[in-house]
Amino acid sequence: MTESAGAFPQFDPDRPSTARMHDWLLGGRNNYDSDRLAGEELLRIVPSARELARSNRAFLVRAVGHIATRYGIRQFLDHGSGLPTRRNVHQVAQAVHGDCKVVYIDNDPMVLSYGRALLDENPNVTILPADLVETEDIRAGVQGRIDFSLPVAALFVSVLHCLPDSKDPRAVIERTVRQLAAGSVVVACQLVSGNARIRRQVTGLMAERTGGRWGRVRTEEEVRRFFDVDRLTVQEPGLLDVARWMAEDVPQIRRADDDWVEFGGLATVE
Repeated sequence: MTESAGAFPQFDPDRPSTARMHDWLLGGRNNYDSDRLAGEELLRIVPSARELARSNRAFLVRAVGHIATRYGIRQFLDHGSGLPTRRNVHQVAQAVHGDCKVVYIDNDPMVLSYGRALLDENPNVTILPADLVETEDIRAGVQGRIDFSLPVAALFVSVLHCLPDSKDPRAVIERTVRQLAAGSVVVACQLVSGNARIRRQVTGLMAERTGGRWGRVRTEEEVRRFFDVDRLTVQEPGLLDVARWMAEDVPQIRRADDDWVEFGGLATVE
């Protein structure tokens, strides 16, 4: 796969990126003043944003461990992976099966730079420069690393809200599922709110600060439709606030009734 000059955002420390803002919310250091200022604006709209980012990362860790243990899957495609942080996908998966192969997929220039530097020494892990909507390019780019005749875990964790409706998140999942063998799994979640004001304000803030590189906060019903795809079957505990997904012993975030959550779950490919 080749990169075209217009396909990927250019590095600009003065314009916030969702990856760097997320890093800041998680307590990371790979961010700039612009990201921190935008993050502080976000916290004024939804004060639970920092706790939500952390609980979502914990969901990713639980989901990957569950997939490797319960389903025995040894191949992972992490779409819109973001900046490396504590307990990355490959660390969790390879703690269960040392030969797990993980491909991180992102088009943020800082993510690509940091990812390559950190992952070079692990032969079963790579980072692929690609837009997560370009399903055919992704498949071509992972040839020789991912065997699509065997089960694959396709992860879309906290990334679908970055896609505008014009890029049709449901269609992205549908195209991905068509590529996957039976026994594969799809994990997906995105930001939702039942409060129209929060949806409007967060969507407006993020679209403005990122220069339009954002989708929108959606409703639970819209995310449910992402899973209404042929061959895809949602597994227990169903679609819900992912802070509660297989998290009986995990302290829950206290939120206002009109706050937002990351909503989604895990589905198997038949």
